[in-house]
Amino acid sequence: MLLTREQLQERLFALHRASLELVNDVSLETLLERIAATACEQAGSRYAALGVLSDNGGLEKFISVGLSDAVVKRIAHPPVGRGLLGELMDTQDPLRVPVIQEHPKSVGFPNHHPKMVSFLGVPIRTPDRQLGQIYLTDKIDADEFSSDDEMIIQMLATYAATAITNARLIEEMRERDFVLTRRNMDMSLLNDIATTLTSSLELDEILNKALGLVMNYLKVEAGEIFLLEEDKTTLRMMLHRGQAAEAFWTRNVFRVGEGYPGLVAQTGRTIISADLSTDPNFLREAVVKAGFHQILSVPLVSGERVMGVMSVATRSKIPFEDRSVQMLNAVGAWAGLSIENARLHVNARRLAVLEERNRIGMDLHDGIIQSIYGVGLALEGTKHLIHEDPQATKEKIDHAIDGLNQAIRDLRAYILDLRPRQLGNDGLLSGIKRLIAEYRANTFSEVNFMPPASDMKELTQSQAMSLFHICQEALANAAKHAKAKNVQISLWTTDDRALLEIHDDGKGFDTEQMSTFIGHGLANMQTRARSIGGDIDISSVPNGGTTVFVWVPRGIKQ
Repeated sequence: MLLTREQLQERLFALHRASLELVNDVSLETLLERIAATACEQAGSRYAALGVLSDNGGLEKFISVGLSDAVVKRIAHPPVGRGLLGELMDTQDPLRVPVIQEHPKSVGFPNHHPKMVSFLGVPIRTPDRQLGQIYLTDKIDADEFSSDDEMIIQMLATYAATAITNARLIEEMRERDFVLTRRNMDMSLLNDIATTLTSSLELDEILNKALGLVMNYLKVEAGEIFLLEEDKTTLRMMLHRGQAAEAFWTRNVFRVGEGYPGLVAQTGRTIISADLSTDPNFLREAVVKAGFHQILSVPLVSGERVMGVMSVATRSKIPFEDRSVQMLNAVGAWAGLSIENARLHVNARRLAVLEERNRIGMDLHDGIIQSIYGVGLALEGTKHLIHEDPQATKEKIDHAIDGLNQAIRDLRAYILDLRPRQLGNDGLLSGIKRLIAEYRANTFSEVNFMPPASDMKELTQSQAMSLFHICQEALANAAKHAKAKNVQISLWTTDDRALLEIHDDGKGFDTEQMSTFIGHGLANMQTRARSIGGDIDISSVPNGGTTVFVWVPRGIKQ
């Protein structure tokens, strides 16, 4: 039945008003329903549907109007694009059929589908491709759809193409905005993690801040960090944050390969459990009873080495996103490196303390202790003169008192700045001459000194101090161990070296056993010579004396 001019004009006005509403609708799902409802109303059909094609040309969405939800649920399967629907997908022209069953392309209806007779289908197209189709069935007031119905629906399809394109563009923009927002969140997390991990070398601070940032990013209720101990087989919980702490602390130690922390440490790979209640690898029943459903555990790695495991747990059943897992893996790598740096820093500080203790011990041994030993030797010789020469005895005792007072002054000075001051400001030559004088006075042995041609002022303070202490140690050994009667000291220079030799005629020792039975004195001499870029050679023969030969470079700043 053809429409009158007035009827056609009225329908065109109604279509225009409907199209304006379509263009303003930016929700694709709602828009498709409104297009189908508008088509149904404009063409006077009992049923209407709208199919949307995917990028590869298949039927992606199918929206129907006129069928109740109960009827839709009973239909065996949704449309798949066969029969007349498939025919319309492969053409640019409308398809108007009086009786669906009589068309050669008809394949019938699936089980429980309402019987339909008349059909009108119109493609929804842009200039370069087809977006979908409008389907209308069962004309209400006539046996079939008219050419006017076809024209009206074609116009609607044109409006629909524009509206669908706009809605898709807006959806794409929203998706891009969402992705950009998430990327900004990711970058913010990485920046915060980087700032945290590089601003401190304190292990507790690194662990606490890193775990807090990760939990806030993932919006989870609990998190924990296990670190691998020095035995490389034990993982111990170092930190827990969030809810149900008592449940997580029920098991705070795992062996490598045991439970989630152990499995992650063993494989070096991230592990996710989406249902803790049925997971045999999750070994803390108290956590499940506390209502936690999922856990995500990532390794904290530094290069190839696993330093520990970070885990986050949630009561939510929404799966962790792949993006979140990738982010956590990146954080795990950064945190592992920072943990190793923090441990190296602790070890460096510990080593510095040990080195300082060794230096203090060496300085005390080579300086103050040797001075006190010299006083002891002097007093030992004095006791034999008490009855023979009281005046000499008094002088020896006064000299010993002066020596002890000097040792006390040196000890006080050392406490103040942790440096011995026996060398003073007199220079190396004066210091060695003072050692020789003290040695002669305390041991009654003879010392022959061959000084250098120059004053050796070019030696640095550390070089002069090292040579002074080496000479002091050699003289002490000659008196204490070698029981030498004569000592020869020679000091000379070449173009690039300063050389010191101390030879005694004492009882000597077996040099092959020196590395096994080396004492603090010999070890200190070696350390002092090598610390300033020089070297030392100690040669000795049982009952044949000992020679200490040392050299240091000239003109090198220390």
